[in-house]
Amino acid sequence: MALFRRREPMVLSALLIRQQQKYRYWLLGLGLALAAAVLLSLQLGAVGVGIEALWRPVSALEQQVFWQLRLPRTLLAVLVGASLALCGAVLQVLLHNPLAEPGLIGISSGASLAAVLTLFFSARLGLALPYWSLSLAAFAGALVVTGLLLALARRRLGQGALLLFGVAVAIFANAILTWLLYLADDASLRTFLFWMMGSLGYGQQLSFWWWLPAVLTLGWLMGQGRRLDLLALGENQARLLGLDVHRLRPRLVLAVCLLTAFSVAMAGVIGFVGLVVPHLLRLLAGGRQHFLLPASVLAGAALLTLADVAARQALAVGELPIGAVTATLGAPVFIWLLVRRHAGA
Repeated sequence: MALFRRREPMVLSALLIRQQQKYRYWLLGLGLALAAAVLLSLQLGAVGVGIEALWRPVSALEQQVFWQLRLPRTLLAVLVGASLALCGAVLQVLLHNPLAEPGLIGISSGASLAAVLTLFFSARLGLALPYWSLSLAAFAGALVVTGLLLALARRRLGQGALLLFGVAVAIFANAILTWLLYLADDASLRTFLFWMMGSLGYGQQLSFWWWLPAVLTLGWLMGQGRRLDLLALGENQARLLGLDVHRLRPRLVLAVCLLTAFSVAMAGVIGFVGLVVPHLLRLLAGGRQHFLLPASVLAGAALLTLADVAARQALAVGELPIGAVTATLGAPVFIWLLVRRHAGA
């Protein structure tokens, strides 16, 4: 009996080391996948210039295309994909729902409604708004919903109240959007739909200073893995282990809302990235949050970058809405997750 007691810590230590090695291999593989996606995005395009612009002289047109269009768009795809996937990973722990995603709590709907309202009334009034006004309006709409969510979180109404509030906001916003689409003229209708289905063409025109709050929030949220591991055990258990749940929850909600607001303001509504990426990683590699958060960042960034390449290359002229591409890829996976969850219940 004493021999078994001495061997038990050794076995647990060996299992822990093996698990850490598996996590490193996963992170290395996802990092390589992201690097390949970025190189592919920089290389492909209508103008025949790629990463060779970094080391050899190119024409003025090629230089402008690479540095002012293709590189900012690729970096924006990386940042938005990482943000959406990380928000999904955090929400699935925060709401104790493995199928939660950023659009579920109403942030995307509030941002979309504000942006489409801006487009609608500017077209009706004949106003020529600056290119950044749409992103600013979307961010403002997301912040309104964020304030309401934080008020709910501070009142300690629980995860169910946040979820129901998000569903109610989404239903209300979709109702208003339906009326706006019905009343819009043909010239505005295409712009409405393109925004609602997502496009990286909006945010790539903005200064990098617009991205700084999202980068800082992303970094802070990635450092919360240990606390989220405790929170995944349940709020009561987390409190017994010394976690200040009532102080942490509003901060997590605020961080998720800010990242979702940034993503919608920069690229419109892009679905399924925050749902599919963290859930698949949890199924394939385990649910430890100190691994899942950086893995979701890498996988989400790679997925959205590849989806943007597909959106740009699918048509000879123009591009597909990137939200339509992610929905086409994500919907079958979502159905499979639902069937698998129902079969395991």
